[in-house]
Amino acid sequence: MIVGVTHALTHALPAATRESAFVHAIASAGVAFAVTRSCAEGTSTICGCDSHHKGPPGEGWKWGGCSEDADFGVLVSREFADARENRPDARSAMNKHNNEAGRTTILDHMHLKCKCHGLSGSCEVKTCWWAQPDFRAIGDFLKDKYDSASEMVVEKHRESRGWVETLRAKYALFKPPTERDLVYYENSPNFCEPNPETGSFGTRDRTCNVTSHGIDGCDLLCCGRGHNTRTEKRKEKCHCIFHWCCYVSCQECVRIYDVHTCK
Repeated sequence: MIVGVTHALTHALPAATRESAFVHAIASAGVAFAVTRSCAEGTSTICGCDSHHKGPPGEGWKWGGCSEDADFGVLVSREFADARENRPDARSAMNKHNNEAGRTTILDHMHLKCKCHGLSGSCEVKTCWWAQPDFRAIGDFLKDKYDSASEMVVEKHRESRGWVETLRAKYALFKPPTERDLVYYENSPNFCEPNPETGSFGTRDRTCNVTSHGIDGCDLLCCGRGHNTRTEKRKEKCHCIFHWCCYVSCQECVRIYDVHTCK
């Protein structure tokens, strides 16, 4: 099934754009994340917790719980997500690079989680284990990598197996991409206007950030068409008070927000 998903993604995003780079990275990371979490939860019979701890986690701490075995998850993702990327062409090289960038993101963001033990919450001992970050954090990190993706050019080399295509950074003045960066070699289509062929819904009526100079800002997202501004009244909980014991009571406040949308 996983192989079918990656095959479908390649057909859904035929161009070698930065959007394709992001999709391959996030999909590959998703496979590794799901396998790793399944192992830790005990829902898979072929894997379990990671027992390869590197020394004590710190003073007053000890290893416990179930450390998530991200190395195993990455190994499974590499086996399945890269299964079709064995061609000697540029697109296969690009996909494999971006798949690995997505998986590496999980390994780079593994962190310690700890739980206190002791009388009356004294926390005399902390039990710690390695855990993956929330997948939302992985997505946010890869979104930053999407924004700074490196444009490449295709080079052909003659080898014993025939012609092989490789990728080289297009601009020598820029720092070459690392294994953690996303790469692409074709320009993205114009997403400003609706286009059923590319699946673009356009950016009209999209909410934009009037203070941002990034891709979510009204200048870029609205493609120079300008934006409309309206006010919205939203009901929110406010002036919350904790009552002993044990509930919280809140008032309901009406707050006014400015909402900006692309023309």
